[in-house]
Amino acid sequence: MRQKHYRAAAIGHTGAGNYGHGLHLAYRHLENVEFIAVSDPNPEGREKASTETNAQRSYTDYREMLEKEDLDIVSVCPRWVTDHVEMVLACLEAGCHVYCEKPMTATLADGDLIVETAAQKGLKVAVSHQGVYFPSTHALKQLLQDGKIGQVESIRAHGKQDGRGGGEDMITLGTHTFNTMRFLVGDVGWMTAHITQTGEEVGVDHVRTPTEPVGPVAGDCIESYFAFKNGVSGFYDSRQDRFGRGGMEIYGSQGIISLNAGQSHQVAICSNPIWKIGDPSQPWEIIDICPPTSASQNSLDHGNHLAIIDLIAAIEQDRKPLSSASDAVAALEMIVGAYQAQLTGARVSFPMENRQHPLAG
Repeated sequence: MRQKHYRAAAIGHTGAGNYGHGLHLAYRHLENVEFIAVSDPNPEGREKASTETNAQRSYTDYREMLEKEDLDIVSVCPRWVTDHVEMVLACLEAGCHVYCEKPMTATLADGDLIVETAAQKGLKVAVSHQGVYFPSTHALKQLLQDGKIGQVESIRAHGKQDGRGGGEDMITLGTHTFNTMRFLVGDVGWMTAHITQTGEEVGVDHVRTPTEPVGPVAGDCIESYFAFKNGVSGFYDSRQDRFGRGGMEIYGSQGIISLNAGQSHQVAICSNPIWKIGDPSQPWEIIDICPPTSASQNSLDHGNHLAIIDLIAAIEQDRKPLSSASDAVAALEMIVGAYQAQLTGARVSFPMENRQHPLAG
């Protein structure tokens, strides 16, 4: 059977989110993909991206590119969410499948619109939550399913907690974390949260301008609790200027698995769910659950590469991508739900009724 070939392009905006985490380079070394064009209103950025991708043509306006080129897949690359909805919808209207930078949207309503439009047109939208594409993440999920630590009872995740710690960390990097949590233990039934700014309860008057336009953010300390539908309890925390604490621990009835952010191929396992410091009967074992053959195999570039391979498989098998638009909406719900819980002082049931951003007033 002859392999189908795909024509790809990328939308970037140098100075306004640029090309995200290299989404325009995701097609390199794929024999069944021909990279056709790149668009960018910035001439220097456009020339650079054209050179990096060996694009056959380049455009100032992505709408002109979509109109003139016969494309199958388009990367919507900017990190800024400002124009994501407009860009993704334009691609879908042109009959193109999409690989979009995260966060996909700032509001659930915008995410819903993308999900509904893609479904109506029979097109696929994948989102750059690279972690779920790595074989190591699938190996970790298999460990849990095989009962390595018994019945999974809780999962505790931590933000990167740099200078953006709190609200901005939760949207810019937490979207990866929440997507991975859902990949491992399923959908959330309800959540609650406690958000503060220098110890003060956060309200709408605490909304601040983030480093980049990713939607409203507030708080320098986030504490969230999730009740997953399968009975697993989930926790997420992020505090400002606690850099290096990112990672995740998964607690089961018979043990604990701990992994650090960026080192998902290597985990530490304790075969006792009640760990005591210095107890020789409870040693931690460090194992490679899916050892990489090179350093690049844990990189974002490799994650993007795997995402496109999966997107093409999703197109040909008519299934959801591993990290789909609906997954991005579900991850965002775990973020905006924290603000909804903080402002109302109540549990937030999913799916949320309020599809606008709670901090928008």
